[in-house]
Amino acid sequence: MNILNPGQGYEELPESYVIFITKDDCLGYGLPIYHIDRKIAEIDKEFMDQAHIIYVNSKIQEDTELGHLMHDLNCKAAEDMYSIILAKRVHELKETSKGVELMCAEMEQIYSEGMESGIEKGIIKGMEQGELKKAKETAVSLAEMGLSVEKIAKAVKISKEVIKEWLHDGVNVKA
Repeated sequence: MNILNPGQGYEELPESYVIFITKDDCLGYGLPIYHIDRKIAEIDKEFMDQAHIIYVNSKIQEDTELGHLMHDLNCKAAEDMYSIILAKRVHELKETSKGVELMCAEMEQIYSEGMESGIEKGIIKGMEQGELKKAKETAVSLAEMGLSVEKIAKAVKISKEVIKEWLHDGVNVKA
């Protein structure tokens, strides 16, 4: 819908790939990779929309390019990787203070966006209603004791934005 202009035919769609890297062999045929293309069943011909789906089984880490990539994606340490390029970037992001700071900021943003989304839907993933109520009560108590929003967020493991929303109705909190 968003790729073609009105009047353009499906044959003008750009080739696209959706790649799923799975924890194990979700299709169950014992292969490291599965290429899935659409087919018109009634005439047994390929549907030429240039849309492809690929499933990659990350458990198979054979001595191939794909196997090495799956190995690298599962590595915790850069020095254990085959790919020099990937190892260098992983080292930068996980093993330098600047990279760790960057990753923490990114994770905080992702977490905050997820929390905001959860609040809009009335849920916070992974927390039962009782746990959420207790976290809010704790946050209010900590605010009354004079703790900053940042410290409260760390203590109850809830984003700063959520803490601010909880405390907005009358509790004086340090920013």
